[in-house]
Amino acid sequence: MDIRWRGLVLCAAMAFAGCASTGEYTAPASSLVSFTEAGKSPDTFKGQTVTFGGKVLAAKRLAEGTRLEILQLPLDSSLKPTRDLRKSQGRFLAIKKEFLDPATIPAGTFVTVTGEITGAITLPLDETEYQYPTMAIATLHVWAAEEERPARLRPYPYYIMPGPYWGPYWHPYWWGPWPYW
Repeated sequence: MDIRWRGLVLCAAMAFAGCASTGEYTAPASSLVSFTEAGKSPDTFKGQTVTFGGKVLAAKRLAEGTRLEILQLPLDSSLKPTRDLRKSQGRFLAIKKEFLDPATIPAGTFVTVTGEITGAITLPLDETEYQYPTMAIATLHVWAAEEERPARLRPYPYYIMPGPYWGPYWHPYWWGPWPYW
């Protein structure tokens, strides 16, 4: 009887281990504020936890921490920013109090940031003044660069055939049976 209980406990432990987390990036459940709402009135949402993502435009080391200027982009279901820059709704500043080397997050890097809204700062943007919503970084996830691979083309005459298992007599214009049968 004792061996059965040990086996049952062992099976239950293995079943629960199968349900363990994979360590993927997840946002807190309280991030219900959209970027447009936070951009229009950041003081209203001050102190609320949000998750935004986008493309890093600049990283600058300041006396109070490291400031990231990020072009906001919509997030997909895995909280990864989309690559379409036309869907951006503006820019925001994310500030990390601890030391964060700006060289580790170069311009063009895609990130997802979770943190509290701290207000807004007005800074020059080209020849105008722009009001940036600001947030204190609690979690910063840097997404790996995706390589764009060109389509793989086979040299003539094999580019017409769909795969490597077609023989020399099996061609889209060959309508007869396989010649060796």
